Amino acid sequence: MNIQDRFSAQNVDSRDFRPRHFGWQLDGKVATVTLNRPERKNPLTLDSYAELRDMFRNLVYAKEVKTVVVTGAGGNFCSGGDVHEIIGPLVKMQEEDDMGGLLAFTRMTGDLVKAMRNCPQPIVAAIDGICAGAGAILAMSADLRYGTAASKVAFLFVRVGLAGADMGACNMLPRIIGAGRAAELLYTGRSMDGSEAERWGFYNKLCAPEALLADAQGIARLLADGPTFAHAMTKRCIHQEWSMGIDDAIEAEAQAQAICMQTKDYGRAYRAFVAKQKPVFEGD
Repeated sequence: MNIQDRFSAQNVDSRDFRPRHFGWQLDGKVATVTLNRPERKNPLTLDSYAELRDMFRNLVYAKEVKTVVVTGAGGNFCSGGDVHEIIGPLVKMQEEDDMGGLLAFTRMTGDLVKAMRNCPQPIVAAIDGICAGAGAILAMSADLRYGTAASKVAFLFVRVGLAGADMGACNMLPRIIGAGRAAELLYTGRSMDGSEAERWGFYNKLCAPEALLADAQGIARLLADGPTFAHAMTKRCIHQEWSMGIDDAIEAEAQAQAICMQTKDYGRAYRAFVAKQKPVFEGD
């Protein structure tokens, strides 16, 4: 077996994914993840946190998936952590002075955000209705966010006596909407409606509720048909350069672009330009 075959043998076939705690659909190169407990506005549980974390980790090896859409069933995105299945047990840990258990939980939830940021596929969140607590963190962790005017986004940790510093919110949210606006949301726990979320830059686009998922899947297909190796490089640079000075960032991008110039897609784009045709990218 040559080295290429050895690496290919490690690939994950996402068509074999059988998640138990959320919906999964693969349409061509676009995967759609649906939080599907609509009777409770799609809250997260300990099991769904862990399964989502593992799914995004495995997407690193799922070569046929080029983009991911995350949405919720029943007109809501996600109401956060389930009160009975998460908050109740956490309060019991607090009463038992189980700091180790509490820290294991908070680290596990943060691992979901790390997995979303480290998977190479661009992630598009399609947000309607309630998007609160950990649901707002999921939306924040996506690369693009499409929402509706009626949606409500709230980082409401302060309302249950917790810090706004949850799952990377104090790092990521100010970079998306600005430090002052992020501070207001994290201190007060108030909700943003869709118009404000778009105006503040949290949403990339406002959509009609009936068109939301189709619009999100449309931009996902557009990205999936592009130079996906280069998209993965863009995502990595956006993520890694947050902690860099400008000189280091320029050098990192010089190296990243030189790597992309070695891809076949780069040559395809040039030949298509010469032939006055639209390039057909293959992601290699």
